[in-house]
Amino acid sequence: MSKHYEVVIIGTGPAGLTAAIYSSRANRKTIVLEGPEPGGQLTATTEVENFPGFDNGVQGPEMMDIFRRQAQRFNAETVYEIATKVDFSQRPFQVWTDGPNHYTADAVIVATGARAKKLNIPSEEEYYGYGISGCATCDGFFYRGKNVMVVGGGDTAMEDALYLANLASSVTIIHRRQEFRASKIMVDRAKQHPKISFILDSTIDEFVGESKMGIKSLTGVKIKNIATGEITEHKIDGVFLAIGHTPNTDIFKGILDTDEVGYLTTRGKSTFTNIPGVFACGDVQDPIYRQAVTAAGSGCAASIDADRWMNEHS
Repeated sequence: MSKHYEVVIIGTGPAGLTAAIYSSRANRKTIVLEGPEPGGQLTATTEVENFPGFDNGVQGPEMMDIFRRQAQRFNAETVYEIATKVDFSQRPFQVWTDGPNHYTADAVIVATGARAKKLNIPSEEEYYGYGISGCATCDGFFYRGKNVMVVGGGDTAMEDALYLANLASSVTIIHRRQEFRASKIMVDRAKQHPKISFILDSTIDEFVGESKMGIKSLTGVKIKNIATGEITEHKIDGVFLAIGHTPNTDIFKGILDTDEVGYLTTRGKSTFTNIPGVFACGDVQDPIYRQAVTAAGSGCAASIDADRWMNEHS
């Protein structure tokens, strides 16, 4: 069945749902295709303490439910469908999903986000969000005075380690090689910091944890030395993965412009993509900040850009 909307938002999370709030309040007929992870990365986060307005913190899934209900209050529709194909060659734009519907739109807002790269070992999924994080600036606060590890060898790993060193008792960088991809100045800063140490030529072989009263928590890791094969166990309170992010842009390849990593590129300080009438917001076009609050802000901007563009091209 084909359905037409003024605004189709592909993706959810703070960016997509904020865009939906603004679009629906502007009296635009709006639908959100929530995708494979409704609510975005925050649904894999336990407590969020750095989003304004929640003075006592809020659980990530609960916050996304609030965003969703707020969008629905202004008559935005939300459906648990995954966009599988798009045609932006002419208006109305077309979007196909894994559901029974086919959507057409006067404007499209892409808010498909990005996902933190993982180590892909079985125990990782069990403790992700319960001691394993992909965002030091999001979750570092919870590890004040504790012992943490950072996995990675690029600038992000060094930046995360230096950031965490201001909060944690100790930070250990785990890297599979002796050499680093990070710039020399960042490596030198990490090496000179008294709280930061290194375990090189090594990878995490297994995450170890426990469950008390139904609440899981990470308690340690097993580390394998690549050169010798030796496995040692280390007690640790938290592990931060700093091995990069992958933007969710596969269905837009060859259609929307991206940078060398795959993040959607936008014009200047706007949310305009290379195709007039298609806008991008949130982590799918932000390789730098990757925060819920900045994603929400860009969702607001995308909706305003789309509304103004439609007024000019109606």
